[in-house]
Amino acid sequence: MARRFEGKVALVTGGAAGLGLATALAFAREGASVVIADVKEEAGQAAVQKITDTGGKAIFVKTDVSRAEEVKMLIDKTVETFGRLDCAFNNAGIEGKSASTADCTEENWDRVININLKGLWLCMKYEIPQMLKQGGGAIVNMSSVAGLVGFEGMPAYCASKGGVIQLTKTAALEYARNGIRVNAVCPGGIETEMIERVATTSPEMKQNLINMHPVGRLGRPEEVADVVLWLCSDESSFVTGYPVAIDGGFVAR
Repeated sequence: MARRFEGKVALVTGGAAGLGLATALAFAREGASVVIADVKEEAGQAAVQKITDTGGKAIFVKTDVSRAEEVKMLIDKTVETFGRLDCAFNNAGIEGKSASTADCTEENWDRVININLKGLWLCMKYEIPQMLKQGGGAIVNMSSVAGLVGFEGMPAYCASKGGVIQLTKTAALEYARNGIRVNAVCPGGIETEMIERVATTSPEMKQNLINMHPVGRLGRPEEVADVVLWLCSDESSFVTGYPVAIDGGFVAR
C-alpha cells in the first residue's frame, strides 16, 4: 500500500504528547519525515525515538511557540535538515486556569492567548513563506469545540480557540491561489493526559463530559490524527478555510 506522505516533511508543534504525538506518529507511519516541536525536551526526544525505532525519520526542536525567534529557528531547522516543509499541524496549546470572565486574571489571559493564538499565528507567519517558495503546502490549526460554542469558566481558552478559527479562514482566503490550504480541527473531549488527570480527581466530572457527547464516549487521539492527515493529503484538495468538528456530535445538539 502506498504511503500518502512519502518524501514529504511534516511539522507538529506540541508533538511530544497527546494529540500532537499521535499525529506525529501517524505522519511517520505514512512515510513523512517529521519535525516535533515542544517545550518538553525529554518527552520530545522520546517521541523522536519512537519514530526512528520503526525506521522513520524525525528530529526534535525545543520551541516556545509564543516567541518569534524560536519559531523562526524551528522553521529554519526544518528546512536545513529536510530541505522543505509540506505539512504543518499547529497544535501547541494550553487550557489555562478556570475562572469566570470577571475573575480571569490578566496573567492567565495573556499566557493562554500568547500560546494558543499568538503562537499559532507566529507558526503560520514563518511556515507560509517557506510554502510559498515551494509552490504550496497544507496547514492544519488546532482549535476546539470551545471555538464553536461557549464554555463557562474558560473565557481566555474560548477566545483563543475562536480566534484560531477566524485566523484560519483569513489565511485560507489569502493563500488559496498559491497552493496553500489552511484548515482547523475542533476536537471535543479526547482521551488525553488532561482528561485522565480529571478522572483521577473527579470520576463524576469525566462521566459528565462523556455524557455531553451523543455517541456516548470520548474520542481517541488517533481519531483526531486521522482527520489531520486527511486535511494535509491530496484527498482533501478542495477543502480550505474549514473548521472540522471531531466531537462525537457535541456541537450538533
